[in-house]
Amino acid sequence: MNEIKLGDVLVTRVEEMHGPILPTEAFFPTIPGDAWQRHESSLTPDHLGDGMVHVAMQTWVLRSEGRTILVDTGVGNDKSRPAVEAWDHLDLDFLGNLAKAGIQPEDVDLVINTHLHVDHVGWNTRLVDGEWVPTFPNATYLMPQADFLFWDPANHPGLVGGVNENVFDDSVAPVYAAGQVQLWEGTHDIDANLRLEAAPGHTPGSSVLTLSSGTDRALFAGDLIHTPLQVMEFGHNSCFCEDPAAAVATRRALLARAADHNALVLPAHLSGSGALEVAHRGDGFAITRWAPFDRL
Repeated sequence: MNEIKLGDVLVTRVEEMHGPILPTEAFFPTIPGDAWQRHESSLTPDHLGDGMVHVAMQTWVLRSEGRTILVDTGVGNDKSRPAVEAWDHLDLDFLGNLAKAGIQPEDVDLVINTHLHVDHVGWNTRLVDGEWVPTFPNATYLMPQADFLFWDPANHPGLVGGVNENVFDDSVAPVYAAGQVQLWEGTHDIDANLRLEAAPGHTPGSSVLTLSSGTDRALFAGDLIHTPLQVMEFGHNSCFCEDPAAAVATRRALLARAADHNALVLPAHLSGSGALEVAHRGDGFAITRWAPFDRL
């Protein structure tokens, strides 16, 4: 099963790809090795194997109040990614996977980029006759203003050689030039069920999409969590967090909110069942239940 109903909102999981990405010590430099060992049985094989962190590139598709909404758009095809060989000039059938979920590019009304990292904006555009054009021609793309400004090469001279090299030019700027981008800051109400809230730390503009419909609550957490181990070890960040202290504070607040309100947490990259519920455990948190999605 790749769909669940949360109140009046249908949530569908659409995969781009999944598998090992980085060694544990490279991805999470401050998590001690014994922490991985202590939780190994609950992390393998979906999230950990042979010392490598396993993740998924995926899009959450929401159908809410008659609209089709995509949350993050993966890595994308045909793009020059010199810093990440595994993502360089991909040729994947993500649009075919969307079609299997009943969605054509023209059907999408809204695209939410929780932040503007390389693996969250890739399918914003596709290559047509040598030009980058919006993949979803009828959609408004919601982008956090803080990230739009931060990742603009004119404001960020350190992009060359980094993981986000070329990303603004091929996956953000063409959509903005097409007049399809809406920038937001602070909070942004989408409809009666959905709201975007700033959650800085991982990047300046990182955000969380909150869902409140009927008795159901959910938090689409972007990159606040990359591995389930960050639930139990919430004080540790990935190597890609721009402001480590803010990222820890934001993650702790997210997990406390989820525990207090019985909210399902849907990070961007978890393999396996993809989404989880948490509870308070002393000064920290524990996973209490996984969502009933098929395991990747």
